[in-house]
Amino acid sequence: MTGPVERVRRRLRNAGDDRGVSMLEFAGFLPILLLIGMAAIQLGLIGYGINQAGSGARAAARAASLGDDGAAAGQASVSGWLNPQVAPATGGDTTTATVTVTVPSVIPLFDDVTVTRDATMPNDQDD
Repeated sequence: MTGPVERVRRRLRNAGDDRGVSMLEFAGFLPILLLIGMAAIQLGLIGYGINQAGSGARAAARAASLGDDGAAAGQASVSGWLNPQVAPATGGDTTTATVTVTVPSVIPLFDDVTVTRDATMPNDQDD
């Protein structure tokens, strides 16, 4: 028979065998966590790009409908790092502006995302 001290020693010795397992599990799961985090950041950037393209299209259409430089107004209202391409077109009673932005990819395996938004404004009619 073994005494209580010997049983405690044996338990402590056996408990120490699992010390590195949780660290290995975390190290194996870390790439998945990083990929999920980068995907969340990418979705946020795409949402920001959609918002910026819509704002740029509205500003360009509004300026062009008033007779100002719509392309310059659209460029000024979009963040420069999105590389905005502004194309206002006046015709008839309305002015339509199209803005295309390029959202850079955070995840190296994917390509950049191109977002296009357009807006239509009535032309200013002075009588």
